[in-house]
Amino acid sequence: MTSAKDRSRSDATRTRLLEAATAAFADRGFHGTTTRDIASAAGMSPAAMYVYHRSKEELLYLISRAGHERTLRLMRRTIATTDGPVRQLAAVVHEFAADHARGQTTARVVNYELAALDPRHREEIQALRHAVAAEFRGLVQRGIDSGDFHVADAGMTASALMSLGIDVARWYRSDGSWSPDDIGSYYADLALRITVGHVGPT
Repeated sequence: MTSAKDRSRSDATRTRLLEAATAAFADRGFHGTTTRDIASAAGMSPAAMYVYHRSKEELLYLISRAGHERTLRLMRRTIATTDGPVRQLAAVVHEFAADHARGQTTARVVNYELAALDPRHREEIQALRHAVAAEFRGLVQRGIDSGDFHVADAGMTASALMSLGIDVARWYRSDGSWSPDDIGSYYADLALRITVGHVGPT
């Protein structure tokens, strides 16, 4: 029987491997990263890595799934705890953009290495991405229906706002002059200028 101590040690090793893989994929890309790179960064041999994960692709899948599930939870929680489409959109865009800055390393992997997933895993991750897009689209549509938002197409507007937030992970640097909250606030203002026509209450 596996003891609690053994399980804890195993979980810590899996976490270390995921963190090493995330850093390596963000730095070199999936195809530019070897299992030896990941194992070495995690302080183990390539052979030992296979005790915990079947392949480099499995690590990418786990990173991608966790990242998308986290984003979906963040959006749903923000919408549920904020009143009205104007405030909801401002809060969601703020959190979405700020989160892509804070977690830029993971976000780069999650958003820019999808093509490396095998078809079955890619289908699952695409379903999560569609769920995130549906939350954005539904929020914009509710603002249109209430008369608060003045845009012609909820889907296109939602895609534009999502793209702005996702791209933060590509260019943000922690040693720059803007904090994640600065970016979140600025992008929330942009979202309201796009949808409402001016900066509304946040």
